Amino acid sequence: MLSASDLADRLARDAEAVCRHYLSAGHRAGNYWIVGDVANSKGKSLYVHLTGPRRGRWADAATAQHGDLLDLVRETCGLVDFRDVADEARRFLNEPRSGPAESKLAFLRSDDSLDSTPVERPAGERARRLFCMTQPLSGTLADSYLRRRGILRASLHAALRFHPSCYYRDLVTGRTTSYPALIAAVTDRIGTITGVHRTWLDPNGDGKARVDDPRRALGGLLGNAVRFRFPVHGPVPVMIAGEGLESILSLSHVMPGMPMVSALTANHLAAFRPPAGCQRLYVAGDADAAGRHGIEGLSRRAQALGILPLVLTPELGDFNEDLRRLGADRLMTNLRAQLAPEDAQALLPA
Repeated sequence: MLSASDLADRLARDAEAVCRHYLSAGHRAGNYWIVGDVANSKGKSLYVHLTGPRRGRWADAATAQHGDLLDLVRETCGLVDFRDVADEARRFLNEPRSGPAESKLAFLRSDDSLDSTPVERPAGERARRLFCMTQPLSGTLADSYLRRRGILRASLHAALRFHPSCYYRDLVTGRTTSYPALIAAVTDRIGTITGVHRTWLDPNGDGKARVDDPRRALGGLLGNAVRFRFPVHGPVPVMIAGEGLESILSLSHVMPGMPMVSALTANHLAAFRPPAGCQRLYVAGDADAAGRHGIEGLSRRAQALGILPLVLTPELGDFNEDLRRLGADRLMTNLRAQLAPEDAQALLPA
């Protein structure tokens, strides 16, 4: 039985055939296969290395997704369980291939038959499938994790859920396992789930899981965000947009009435699309170079839309660090000095 790393290596040996099969909307350009995204859309955001030491590695410049060809099989086929991913990879490796035309056949759905209808599962559909497998946050390991970080009312947010055993794959070694995870729904302006963000947790309750990258996103993040206290219908005249999930949850802890979004990364913060009717947009960035990039990018976007951008700055590295180390009262004092007077009066306790 081939291991995960063996399967990835086998797929990488014939990387172009894998791309022609699963990403048939793309094309070869030099030493790369170029396509729009893992949903096999036309475009040039996603690229796969076809030669050299990184053969079989891929990345999507628009969504920051990346991995090897086993991850690519998972994403393009909309699979969640590793067993299903491995079965699909094994079927492909056993499939006879005579050339590019044959690679455009539908995916093998069983050992001895072909489904004549190609299966295309957009990233948003895969994210919704994972979110549907979660359970309410209250009383779970994820709820405890956030409480230890000073965020006491996270279970009131419908965007946050818990998965008791979420699939995780090490992108370097190929080793697969599962951990409990905090799952956050990424949504568009009308509330449709376009992606999810996963934070894998230590099963013994000791913070995040001991893995190289305990946070990963799946699906469409660009222009979207995790939303808190955000109305689906009607204008949003005043709101906060920030980078990290826990940083925004810390702000929501002391300003529960303010609509807020977490764009998850500085690049995605810069690309966030403010809602209709927004008049004042507070941009909450982290105190580092990436955070400044997100603040500047979103501020320019807001100004172009006629929205007044106002920056909220933490005293320490981010607002969760402020909440944990300085306390809620000190955090509110810092925010009161930065908010417009009418917002401070309406949203913060006297």
